[in-house]
Amino acid sequence: MTIEKHENYYVPAQSAWPIIGAIGLFLIAFGAGSYVSELKTDSTSGGYILLAGITVIIFMIFGWFRTVIAESMAGLYSKQMDRSFRQGMSWFIFSEVMFFAAFFGALFYARMIAVPWLGGASNNAMTNEVLWPTFEAVWPLVTTPDGTTTQAMGWMGLPLYNTLILLTSSVTLHFAHVGLEQDKRKALTVWLGLTILLGIGFLFLQAEEYIHAYQEMGLTLDAGVYGNTFFLLTGFHGMHVTLGTIFLIVLFFRVLKGHFTPDKQFAFQAGAWYWHFVDVVWLCLFIFVYVL
Repeated sequence: MTIEKHENYYVPAQSAWPIIGAIGLFLIAFGAGSYVSELKTDSTSGGYILLAGITVIIFMIFGWFRTVIAESMAGLYSKQMDRSFRQGMSWFIFSEVMFFAAFFGALFYARMIAVPWLGGASNNAMTNEVLWPTFEAVWPLVTTPDGTTTQAMGWMGLPLYNTLILLTSSVTLHFAHVGLEQDKRKALTVWLGLTILLGIGFLFLQAEEYIHAYQEMGLTLDAGVYGNTFFLLTGFHGMHVTLGTIFLIVLFFRVLKGHFTPDKQFAFQAGAWYWHFVDVVWLCLFIFVYVL
C-alpha cells in the first residue's frame, strides 16, 4: 500500500484583526452618513467618527499585514497556501468589480432611464408636468428641483492629468515587476517608489478637484443626482487608490528589507493586480463620468 505525502496547510491562530476591521468599517459608514447629514449644520461629530474609522482601518491594515508577513517569512506557508492566497485575491478583486458595477449601473439608470422618463419620454408628458414642469432631459443634470444650478465637471484639466498619472503608474509598476522577475533590486526599488509618488500625486490632485468643485463650481453632494453619482464614484475610487497606495508602501519597505524573490513574490503580484484594477476602473470612470 502506497502512502501519499501531503503538504502541511498552515492554520493561523485566532486573530482580533477581523473584528477590528469590522469596527473600523462601521465607524466609517456611520461617520460618513452623519457627516453628510451635518453639512448644513454646525455639528462636526460625524467628521470625527469618520476620521476615527479611517484611523482604525489603517491600524488594522498595517497590523494584519505585519502578522501575515511574519508568518510568510517564517516559512509557514506551503504551495497550497499560496494557491489559496491567489484564489482569495482573485475573488476579492471580483467582488470589487461588482461593487463598482453597481455604481456604474446606478449612473446608467439615472442617465438613460430616469432622466428621459422624467422628461416626458415614452408618453409620460403628464408625469413631466406634474413632477417637474420645467425639467429638461439633458445630461449632466446640473439643475436641482429647487432651481439651484451648478456646473458640471469637465474632463480637461485635473481629471485628464489624473488619468495620465494613473496610466503612467501602471507602466512604472509593470517595470518594477519586471525588475523583480529579473532580480534587479535597484530597478525594482526605483520603479516601485515612482509608482507610489504617482499614486500620492493622484490623491493630491483629486483633493484639489474636490475643493474646486465645492468652492468655485457649486458642485456638492447636494447638487442633485449628478452631484451624487459624481462624488459616489470618484470618492469610492479615491478610497481604493488610498488603500492601493498603502499596499504599495508596505511592499516598498518589504523590498528595502530584501523580501521577495523571482520565485516567491505573490504579495507583490497581489498589490500589482489591485493597482491595475484601480487604474482600469478610473479609465471607465473618466469616460463615463467626465467625458460622455
